[in-house]
Amino acid sequence: MTTFTIDAQNNIARQDSGSPIPEGSAAFATEAELAMLAESWPATRLIAIWNALPGVQPVRKFTNRKTAVRRVWSALHAGTPAATPAGKPRIPAKRSAPKPKSATAKRATTKTEQVIALLRRPEGATLKALVTATGWQAHSVRGFISAQLSKRMGLRVKSYRRDGERVYRIRS
Repeated sequence: MTTFTIDAQNNIARQDSGSPIPEGSAAFATEAELAMLAESWPATRLIAIWNALPGVQPVRKFTNRKTAVRRVWSALHAGTPAATPAGKPRIPAKRSAPKPKSATAKRATTKTEQVIALLRRPEGATLKALVTATGWQAHSVRGFISAQLSKRMGLRVKSYRRDGERVYRIRS
C-alpha cells in the first residue's frame, strides 16, 4: 500500500511501504486518513495544496472541506505527478503569464457605447436603427434607454416622433 506524507510546507511525497516517515511530516494512506488530518487545517491550506499540484485547474475556493479532500486524494491516488518519491525535491508547476495585449489591439466598443454614439448624433437615432445596431428587441432598447442611460448614467434622453417613427436623442 502506498503511503503519502505531507510536511508543514505542503510538500507531498510518496513513500514506499516500509520507508521511514520524515520528521515533521504526517502520513496518510487513505482518503479517510487525509480527511482526519485536514480537519484541523484551514481551508486555505487545502486550496494551496490543490493549486500546487501539477496538471490541475487552480481554484480560489472549494465547495466544502469534504470536496477538497476528495479532489486532492483523487489527484494523488490517480498517480498524477503531484507526489514525488521521498528525498526528491518537488518542482512546482509553472503558471503561464498572461499574454500582453498588443498596442495595436483596439478594445471592442460595448453596446452601451454604440447606443450613446448613435443618440449623440444631431438627428438622433430611430428605434429601428437602435434595434439593428444592438440586436436587441424594441422593448429591450426602450428599457435600456430608460434604466441605464436615463436613471443610472443620468443622461437626458429626448424622445419624439418623426415621420411616424420613434426617435431618441441625447439632449445637450
